[in-house]
Amino acid sequence: MYTQQVMDHFMNPRNVGEIDGANGVGTVGNAKCGDIMRMFLQVEDGVIKDVKFKTFGCGAAIATSSMATELVKGKTLVEALRLTNKAVAEALGGLPPVKIHCSLLAEQAIKAAVEDYLKKIPGASRTAEEAALVEELERRPVLHEA
Repeated sequence: MYTQQVMDHFMNPRNVGEIDGANGVGTVGNAKCGDIMRMFLQVEDGVIKDVKFKTFGCGAAIATSSMATELVKGKTLVEALRLTNKAVAEALGGLPPVKIHCSLLAEQAIKAAVEDYLKKIPGASRTAEEAALVEELERRPVLHEA
C-alpha cells in the first residue's frame, strides 16, 4: 500500500519539532480526516535556512510533512512557493489515492508559513522579490488555518 519512501519518512521523519523564534509559522488542517500540520521556518536573506514540522495525523500526513521540509530546506521563498502536492507525492514514490490530500496539506502548510513570514516584514523593509511575492499571495485564495 505504501512505498518504501513513505514508510521511511513515517518511521524516521526528518525535521520534526519546533524552531524557537521561527520567523514564519503556518498551520493547516483537514476537518474531514483530522490531520493538522504546523510548519516552522527560519528564513535568512530570502532563503529557508531551517524548517521543522509538527503533525497530528496518519502515517501519510507525517511522511508528506517530512518530505515537504526536505524539499524546501535551503531553497528560496520563490522556490518554496512553487512546491506542489504532486512534487511531494512523487518524491515519496507515490501515495494511495485516498491519501493524496496529505500531500496537499503539506504544500499548503509550507505556503502558509511563507505567507506568515512575508506578512511580518514591514512594507518598506521588503526586497523587491518579497514585495512581488506578497502581491502574488494577495491574489491567491486564503488558506484556512486549523
